[in-house]
Amino acid sequence: MKPEIAVLTNIVETDRNIFQPSSLCHVLISTAPESRRGQQVCSHVVRQMTAQVDYLVVVFTATSGASGELLGSDEKELVQLVWQLVNVNNKTLGRVNELLIRPELSDSTGEKTDEDVLVECKEDETASGADCVYTVTSLDSGINMFNLQLTNEVNSEGAGTSLCLCTDGQLHIRQVIHPEAANKNILVPDCFYSFFDLRKEFKNHFPTSDLKALNAHVMAEPLNIPVDVPTVWDPSANQDQLAVLPPEVAVQQVRLMTSIILTLLSEPYCHSFSNPEKVSERFESGTCSKMEKVCDNTVIRARGLPWQSSDQDMARFFKGLNIAKGGAALCLNAQGRRNGEALVRFVSEEHRDLALQRHKHHMGNRYIEVYKATGEDFLKIAGGTSNEVAMFLSREDQIIVRMRGLPFNATHDDVLRFFSPEDGLKETCPISGGKEGILFVRYPDGRPTGDAFVLFACEEHAQCALRKHKELLGKRYIELFKSTAAEVQQVLNRYSSAPLIPVAPAPLVSVLPTVSLLPPPGGVRDCLRLRGLPYTANIEDILTFLGEFTQDIRQHGVHMVLNQQ
Repeated sequence: MKPEIAVLTNIVETDRNIFQPSSLCHVLISTAPESRRGQQVCSHVVRQMTAQVDYLVVVFTATSGASGELLGSDEKELVQLVWQLVNVNNKTLGRVNELLIRPELSDSTGEKTDEDVLVECKEDETASGADCVYTVTSLDSGINMFNLQLTNEVNSEGAGTSLCLCTDGQLHIRQVIHPEAANKNILVPDCFYSFFDLRKEFKNHFPTSDLKALNAHVMAEPLNIPVDVPTVWDPSANQDQLAVLPPEVAVQQVRLMTSIILTLLSEPYCHSFSNPEKVSERFESGTCSKMEKVCDNTVIRARGLPWQSSDQDMARFFKGLNIAKGGAALCLNAQGRRNGEALVRFVSEEHRDLALQRHKHHMGNRYIEVYKATGEDFLKIAGGTSNEVAMFLSREDQIIVRMRGLPFNATHDDVLRFFSPEDGLKETCPISGGKEGILFVRYPDGRPTGDAFVLFACEEHAQCALRKHKELLGKRYIELFKSTAAEVQQVLNRYSSAPLIPVAPAPLVSVLPTVSLLPPPGGVRDCLRLRGLPYTANIEDILTFLGEFTQDIRQHGVHMVLNQQ
């Protein structure tokens, strides 16, 4: 049985404008990664807001790396999170809370425990000036501590329950919290999926402002909010944004942001916080027509992907940014295999620009290069016109599996029996929709290509199907791969545009060197000949087939023998 959360708090109202703890709090919290703890605040979050919220939670984050407009661009971990509650109706402020994440505290003990002790300090004991400071040893514990303390504070207010985060710009939520949580497989509370961008709220009253040039320091000036210039950090000043922020900066920024919010709530602005930014919770697959208009400023090209990557892996890599429906398309090479590239379409230019900041971020052990692309590039990969394909892909929430190497005479019934054997001796993987869940790939004249796509209703059935990789159908072994809607479009587009009778190029013999590839008579007999290769096989396939013996092959030692076609 997992340990439960134990909380002892005593919070009372001591001042009209700020709530202070009457005694210190000591909290013991479970850090089991698989559990979703401290989710009470989720019920308070209004996901589809049309009326003004009761509370704003002003949030500021800092990592161990770059700050300002480069925050999150270097993949550094979150080390500080500061927040303060704003009662929108009463225009009062809660205490300033500071959360410090210190993994080295856990490492220094030399022991791995299942619990973290979080310590709360008084204001005069903190270097940053926060009212309460908590120290944890992991992001998972930190997020749950934030959620727990926020819940306690909202409940202690006793009036109103709807709340929403508010940040200075997009980076704190989209480029810091979500990417690191996704990379560490941490489930974040619902409150992190909607937030107000204070810059955009400010721009409603000052429409001539340049959104990219705004920050809390700039917004304070036209609102006549006094700023202590020597101490308050100004990211627009000529400062090194690659340097780590001093701990007091985050607290100063939160206090300045709450002053801006209180001013906007008051006359003459009387601002209403009612339409928050949204963070997509999951990637939606879908189809794209070649006739669709795709804006050039919303597309990127990603390079260096692991060959087994899926569109869901791309969505995880860009977690925090909103990808358009069906907007992740993996590219294929001439042999129909993935080439390590993908085109990704975002909902807006703003999200595309944030995606470009993830250039050379990591997916597993590989770094991914991110470049600008065009709408035409995306349509070449993901666009399609076939009604049959559109019908096949119209079933949402389906997992697609690609079959390669099918006998040319294979039928729908053969595929159904392959995944659901009637003898009951093997695993059964029911295909979604029966025969309608199978799409054979054919040449324009109707001849089969040996490829097919199959739909499964859930991840469990798809994984069961993938375990049949290289099992026999008739006398041929079948290759199985997890696929995507964009890959279906690409494969169909490639074969549907192929000529019925390929025109043979000029004979290769005339351009090949006359030097014999065979060893000279009497020389070392160190060559191996492979016969019966699939026509689509390439050098990489041969190296994979030879496995551990690949290390003994000479450089450029594999020669493909080609005929005139």
